[in-house]
Amino acid sequence: RKHSCSFSLSVCAMSNAAVIRIKPFQYIHVLNNNTNVTDVVVGPASFARKEHETVVSGPNQMIMIPPRNYCIIQNPVVRGEDGNVVRDDNGQVHLRHGDEEIRFDDKEIFPLYPGEQLLGKVSPLQVVAPNTALRLRAIRDFDDRSAGDEWLFEGPGTYRPRVEVQVVEIVRAIIIKPNQALRLRARRECEDSQGNKRAAGEEWLVRDEGAYLPNVNEDVRETVSAYVLTDSKDRKSVV
Repeated sequence: RKHSCSFSLSVCAMSNAAVIRIKPFQYIHVLNNNTNVTDVVVGPASFARKEHETVVSGPNQMIMIPPRNYCIIQNPVVRGEDGNVVRDDNGQVHLRHGDEEIRFDDKEIFPLYPGEQLLGKVSPLQVVAPNTALRLRAIRDFDDRSAGDEWLFEGPGTYRPRVEVQVVEIVRAIIIKPNQALRLRARRECEDSQGNKRAAGEEWLVRDEGAYLPNVNEDVRETVSAYVLTDSKDRKSVV
């Protein structure tokens, strides 16, 4: 309890200090008690607090995204066509409440505006290996995609996430060995890898040797092995 009291006193002293020194790559949130508007002040600076102002947060470190990393911001600010933050007549920033925004390493070091939140932490981009794919699903309409559409992002490559897209699962290629075949079933009406039209529920065999990556409309039923015929057997091969 003593530690919590001392921490509260230090925060109170910081918010009531006449001058707050903000180091480089730091920021504070300042509440104007006359207008009830909270704004951000970015360092390096020496902030002279007025009587009607209160420091409600900070100094906090600005967010830096290293190369090949990303972060997710909840309730991101609204930006105009010129890239500047949109504000109302009182100077309060506009937020996209309930929405999310993904920011990559092409962004400079930035502060969080009042109302913005960092979800999780800065994370590395996902690398998709050869003979592997990500099964993706659109959770809202965007570009030429409709909500519910599914497709594959095939490796090798680096996947850049989007707030409109959900990663459903990782799909790995299946190796078809000699004298083997892959039995597939169509989830819905589609075209197979050979360009043949398949009806929903139809099953067929893939006999080509090597790695086979099933698409989003195909269910892998089983791997079928060929029958070896001898003089004592009269059963036909299924392959």
